[in-house]
Amino acid sequence: MRKLANAELDRKNIEEFKQAKKTPIIVILDDIRSLHNIGSVFRTSDAFLIEKIYLCGITATPPNKEIHKTALGATDTVTWEYAKDVLEVVVNLKAENVKVYSIEQTENAIMLDNFQPEKESKYALIFGNEVKGVSQEAIDLSNGVIEIPQLGSKHSLNISVSAGIVIWDLFQKLK
Repeated sequence: MRKLANAELDRKNIEEFKQAKKTPIIVILDDIRSLHNIGSVFRTSDAFLIEKIYLCGITATPPNKEIHKTALGATDTVTWEYAKDVLEVVVNLKAENVKVYSIEQTENAIMLDNFQPEKESKYALIFGNEVKGVSQEAIDLSNGVIEIPQLGSKHSLNISVSAGIVIWDLFQKLK
């Protein structure tokens, strides 16, 4: 096997990305402290043609050289918007019939491997602060909670890793 060169990968340019049919997933980042995590989520969102990212609370916004370090240009392709209040974003999305799910560990959470998205629905996924997670208020407004099954001794995954796992899972289930 021969490793492919970047030129052989047939990737979309910025305009082709903007015009492409998007995966019906919206990502909500609430109070994310790490600029590298933000950039990584942009890059993952580009890879799977995510519709939009909301950057809420203390989450930094592009342009920012530290975000760019991991986003590698994905801030130019993925549509994003800053909103101070995550709760307002959730209320507005639900009014547009978007199904909003927090990614968190709660009572009665649906394990990711058991979550079955409806093919004709649009989803928003809330990822919370690296230390505090998704706020209880945002969880209360959500349609539900999805939990990533974990078997080790640690209680959580890095937010960018969590986003990659959940986005990939929903992407392949919605295809």
